Amino acid sequence: MNVVEKGRSRHYRTVSFDSETNEVVLIDQKELPHKFCLVRTAIFVETARAIRDMTVRGAGAIGATAAYGLAQGVRAFRGSSLPRFLEQVEEVFGTLKAARPTAVDPVNAMNQVRKAMLVGETVAEQQSLAMAAAEEFANEDVEHCRQLGEHGAKLLRNGMNVLTHCNAGWLAFVDIGSATAPMYAAQAAGKRFHVFCDETRPRCQGATLTAWELAQQKVSHQVIADNAAGHLMQRGKISLVIVGSDRTLGRTGEVANKIGTYTKAVLAHRHKIPFYVAIPLSTIDWNLKRGLEIPIEERDEREVLGAYGVPSARDKARAAKGKKVQSAYIRISNPGSGAVNPGFDVTPPELITGIITPVGIFKPRDLWRFRQKLGWH
Repeated sequence: MNVVEKGRSRHYRTVSFDSETNEVVLIDQKELPHKFCLVRTAIFVETARAIRDMTVRGAGAIGATAAYGLAQGVRAFRGSSLPRFLEQVEEVFGTLKAARPTAVDPVNAMNQVRKAMLVGETVAEQQSLAMAAAEEFANEDVEHCRQLGEHGAKLLRNGMNVLTHCNAGWLAFVDIGSATAPMYAAQAAGKRFHVFCDETRPRCQGATLTAWELAQQKVSHQVIADNAAGHLMQRGKISLVIVGSDRTLGRTGEVANKIGTYTKAVLAHRHKIPFYVAIPLSTIDWNLKRGLEIPIEERDEREVLGAYGVPSARDKARAAKGKKVQSAYIRISNPGSGAVNPGFDVTPPELITGIITPVGIFKPRDLWRFRQKLGWH
């Protein structure tokens, strides 16, 4: 997508790779929307940390970052011993896999890279193949998002009010996004609609990231408190819900996504509002047999007990001029109180109208029946 900096528009990918320096290049999402900047990770441990601390986040984006991180780690190996090289591959894979356990994209991405490497007979050949496979995954992620945007755009009609939750946009993928892809495709086709962005507590990715994206793209939108969605649905002010997913079970159609997604699905079902989930193929888990087996990340309680932000208009003005601005953490809740902070929840298939994929829109329980068409092997 394009980002306006100092009055000029420039295209960026959320994650890319500098092969000359062996660095992963990321848009720093912790600084948005107040400051746009890039960060570089020099070694795979730093790349894993960037995934874990949410410098980069979103299913496809961390999948591509993990693929690049694996290539980065294996390219850093010096020597010609294949057994020692394979030990390095296992270490890099394990470190990146552990960074964010709920999303399946990183594992799928790295498995794709490792499979490509098997053809190589020497360390040098496998290193080269890893790099090519990581680039292929990133490019595939973009193409999948473009394709699911084409399928999903058919759901949007002029005058609609669309609700989305968290950020499943360009920033959550290499480019274009999943939940936002139908919106961008519909906008390109000349359709006019309005988007309500759930703030998505506790990290507020809807208020900070989705709203920033839509503003960059000049899509009509407003931020709403998470608890306002039911009221708007009750008053007939929401026509359609589109969300993303961090892991969708191919066997059952269950969807793990940012905490609060299940709540929105229940509300949409109650008010007979279509509820769609948009995913690239890399988000499908063909192995797990039930949603209760999905590992749910428990995050730092400080995210619930307070909030980060830029404290003043003066600091925002400094950020606009490219000057360094220090984000501040403000305690909101009662001193001494603790918090529970699950990062994700699981939505059952009976609450989901359809799954938007690069190859079409499917009923959740039909994913397994069409598994070969959806990339199962």
